[in-house]
Amino acid sequence: MTIQSLTDLGLTAPPSRFGRTFQSMQRGLVGRCPRCGEGKCGNDNTQYPSDDAGPYFTILLVGHIVIAPLLCFSWIWTAPVGWVIGTTLPAIAILTLLLLPRVKGAIVGLLYALKLKGDPSAEALPPVV
Repeated sequence: MTIQSLTDLGLTAPPSRFGRTFQSMQRGLVGRCPRCGEGKCGNDNTQYPSDDAGPYFTILLVGHIVIAPLLCFSWIWTAPVGWVIGTTLPAIAILTLLLLPRVKGAIVGLLYALKLKGDPSAEALPPVV
């Protein structure tokens, strides 16, 4: 009798917690359900409050991808202001709009994997006087 690996038997080891977390974030990043990986599977993702994390990380990414490199080029300092604003603002806006839903999906995937659900009583806070 020979020893067979788990993959030869059609079995795989269960994914680690890190593997499940990474998989859920990856599914959310591409716009899929963090639970099953399908487009729409009936999972209520509204229970995972991503709040301001999506816009925060999107601004952080766009700032590092676009703004920081632009400051290193000398033309940004010598070109007319209208030309610089006219070329950089559309690029920043397009990149932000492309990244925002993906980053928010990854955050919802992370919250799903960590089983961090929102507090339903937190929505009924009394008004501040």
